[in-house]
Formats: sequence, structure tokens, C-alpha cells
Amino acid sequence: MRSKLRPDAVLVQAVIAGALSFAHLHDIAEAAGQHGWKAWAYPVSVDLLLVAAWRRLRLLRAAHGPVRAAWFWFAVALTASLGANVATAGLLDLAAVPAWLRILVAGWPALAFLGGTLLVHTPAPAAAAEPAEPDPEPVTAVESQRKVVGGPEPAPPALPAPPAPPVPAALLAYAHKVADAHRAATGTEIDTDTLRARLGVPAPLAAAIAAQLT
Repeated sequence: MRSKLRPDAVLVQAVIAGALSFAHLHDIAEAAGQHGWKAWAYPVSVDLLLVAAWRRLRLLRAAHGPVRAAWFWFAVALTASLGANVATAGLLDLAAVPAWLRILVAGWPALAFLGGTLLVHTPAPAAAAEPAEPDPEPVTAVESQRKVVGGPEPAPPALPAPPAPPVPAALLAYAHKVADAHRAATGTEIDTDTLRARLGVPAPLAAAIAAQLT
């Protein structure tokens, strides 16, 4: 199975830059009188504070909180890292480190502990309150009674029947002749469907004519 890991130029560059900065911090700490494991602990402390400040900065930005403190400690750690890189570039005699640098290196553990503690234990801004759910729609008296009793919904009121269409006098006279002819031929009164078919009129008009023939 082929490995999915592929070299990344940015990752390689980050590893190289981190290793060099780590070594520079170690050299400064050792030149300032911190020997053995203590000289290796200083670059770890600086890098951890840098990462903690950056993560806190991203968290506060996402929550729209104040980021001034996170920016401050990020700048402190970045200054310590950049300062070590610049100091080891030949601008500082590592064989004769000045007193102020020895003081800064000796006081760094307390400063880093203070910054890390403040970053970790500073409460994050509270999340925005969720919008309240809308109130349920009011239930009418009929719906309330139906839910309690469990009966079917009441039927809607019946609409009034449409008024009968007016029948012209000439059409009514012709309908009388058709009805008389049907009676004479069959011996029965003409029904509405037959009358509608003979006259060629819509069903409502045929019903109105038939009502007037009786």
C-alpha cells in the first residue's frame, strides 16, 4: 500500500526554521549561564508560549472577544525568539554576555509561567444566547374542544345555492311546445335531461325551465 504522506515545502520550511530558532535560543541561554538541561528548556518554554498565545488569539477572534492580552503574550514570545536569532548573528559576543541579558534569561521562566497561566485561565467570552422559540399559536375554542373530546372536526357551513338563471320568454314558449310534443308522443312529462338535449342549453338553465313548466 502506497503511503499518502507527501513532502510539503511549507512544512519542511517550518521544521527548519523551528530547529534553527530552537538552537539559537539554546545558545543564548547557555551563554547567559544556563547549562545542561536548563539551556534546552528555554527554547521549549518560548515555543510553547508562542503556540499558546496563537491558539488563544484564534479562539478569541472566533468568539469576537478581546484579543489584546493574547496579542501581548504572542509579541513577547516572538520577541524572545527573534531576539535570540538576531543576537546569535554576530551582534552579540556570546563569550561576554551583558548583565541585562543574563537578567532577562534568568527571569524568563517566571514571565513565561505568568503568561501561560493568564492565557489558559482567562475565561472565554460567553456564547451568544440562542434565540427563544416562538410562542405556539393560540388554539381556538372549537379546536380545544375537539382535542379534549376527541371528535371529528366540525363540517364547514353549507354555502347558499346560486340563484336560478333568468329564462327568456321566447325560450320558455319554445320549451312549452317541446314539452307538449314530447307528452303527445310518449304520454309522459319531459324530464330535465331530455329538455336540455332538445333545447341545447346548459344544465342550470334547463333546470330553471323545467321548474317553470310544471
